[in-house]
Amino acid sequence: MDQQVVHPARVGIEEELIAQRDGDALRVLVVESDASAAGDLVQELLRHGYLARSVATAAEALRVHHDVDLVLLGLDLPDLDGLELCRRMRAVGDVPIITVTTRGAELDRVLGLQAGSDDYVVKPYGLRELLARIQAVMRRVRPQRSAARVVTYGPLRIDAGARELLLEGRRVDLTPKEFDLLFLLASQPGTLFSRRQLLSQVWDDEWSYRGRTLDTHVSSLRGKLGSSRWIVTVRGVGFRIGRA
Repeated sequence: MDQQVVHPARVGIEEELIAQRDGDALRVLVVESDASAAGDLVQELLRHGYLARSVATAAEALRVHHDVDLVLLGLDLPDLDGLELCRRMRAVGDVPIITVTTRGAELDRVLGLQAGSDDYVVKPYGLRELLARIQAVMRRVRPQRSAARVVTYGPLRIDAGARELLLEGRRVDLTPKEFDLLFLLASQPGTLFSRRQLLSQVWDDEWSYRGRTLDTHVSSLRGKLGSSRWIVTVRGVGFRIGRA
C-alpha cells in the first residue's frame, strides 16, 4: 500500500485517527503531484472520517484506483495529463471521479466531464463544498442500500419490516426515531451524514435543528447498544456508523 503524503509533524495525529477508524469508512484516493497540497487534503479527509491516501503520478493511480471508493483527481501530473488519466480509469472501471484543479474555464469543465469525471471542483474551494460534493456523488453512484428491508452490519441485524433490532441475536428495544436513525446510518456504512441531513431524513423537517433532539437520540442509541463507538461523531459536521 502506498504511503500517505503527510507532514512529519502530523504523523502522530493521523496514526491516532487511523487507529480509531473501522473498515467501512469511504476509501478516497487523492491524485495530486503537489506533496504539500496532497498532505493537507489527506489530513482533512482523515479528520472527517474518510480513509484517505495520496499518490503523485498517473502510473501509481492506475495501479491502485481499483481498490478505492472515490478518486479526487488533480490534472497537472508529471507523467500524464489528468484528463487522459481520467479516460483510462473510466475505460477500465466505474470508480467515481471528482476532478479537483485550478483549470476553471468553461471549456476545461466540459472536457473534464467528457473525459469521465462525475464532478468538477475548481481551486480554491471550501472544504465543506468538497465534502458535500463527495457525498452527492456517492449518493448517485452507490447502490441505495437504504432501500433494503433488512440490514446486517457486524453483529447488528436491523429488520425494517418487523421494526426489529438484534444485537448478537439479542433483541434491543428502540423508539421509532431511534430505529429510523440507526437504520439510516447502518444502511450506508462509510457515509458521513450532516446534522441537517439526519434531521431532514429521520424527522422529515428541521424544526428540531435548534434543539438537542438529534444529540439526545444519538446518546440514547449508544447507551442501548452498549458502546459510544457505534455512532461516530465528526465534530462540526455530523455522524456516521462506527463499530464497537
